[in-house]
Amino acid sequence: MSEPPTFSLTDKVIVQFGGTGLLGRALVDALAAAGATLIVASRNRAALATLAATQQAVGHPVQIEEVDIGSAASLATLRDRVLGAQGRIDGIVFNAVSRPMSGYADDLDHWRASMDVNATGFFATVRTFGDAMAEQGSGSIVNIASQMGSIGMNPWLYEGTSMSAAPDYFFHKGGMINLTRYLASHYGKNNVRVNVVSPGGIYNPDTPQADAFLERYGKMTMLGRMADAPEIGGSVVFLLSDASTYITGANLPIDGGYTAK
Repeated sequence: MSEPPTFSLTDKVIVQFGGTGLLGRALVDALAAAGATLIVASRNRAALATLAATQQAVGHPVQIEEVDIGSAASLATLRDRVLGAQGRIDGIVFNAVSRPMSGYADDLDHWRASMDVNATGFFATVRTFGDAMAEQGSGSIVNIASQMGSIGMNPWLYEGTSMSAAPDYFFHKGGMINLTRYLASHYGKNNVRVNVVSPGGIYNPDTPQADAFLERYGKMTMLGRMADAPEIGGSVVFLLSDASTYITGANLPIDGGYTAK
């Protein structure tokens, strides 16, 4: 009788792109606690150093690497460094995001800047590391999208607040969800799985959203509230682990039922 699947990431080498923001830090907590050999990559070396010190203080030897996902050479250098040090790459988490647009009327240069990171940078990253995992014959890619990749903008949520929703975010997260399906098909023959999770709104205790927005948002969910960042990590661990070896091309909403209503 075969052993039951495990949710552990022990002995798995995982590279996480984007780990210094609210959600990124929560994902680092979850992956490190699950036992991953975790390399967190970002452009912000100072923030990475702070993250590493915080994790090491609780016994998680998280490694950090500086990378520019807009540069194919930078990505290739990081891939080769990880392979040289670890011998393999078992998974990546793409959580990097840039938000150069603040609203619909922004100059088109802001849209172009968003494309460089959120579209071109995303594809360059998953191709660079996906090809490496395909060559070794196994791996898991988990992309972090958003419920906003599956629905339109709801102006009612923002009425009477200074908050708004920029169009590039909807464009990129929707594209990420469908490109994930393409990538799952492309890499399936090489035993590399590609999935995407779509978190709903996440409450930020450091910069709380407007009370009116929080109340309205809660009414749009089945659970009556926004997510807390640590609630996202378990699903990402699952999709990286051996408990999900027959799941690929899937989009997992983690939105308190927002998109199911």
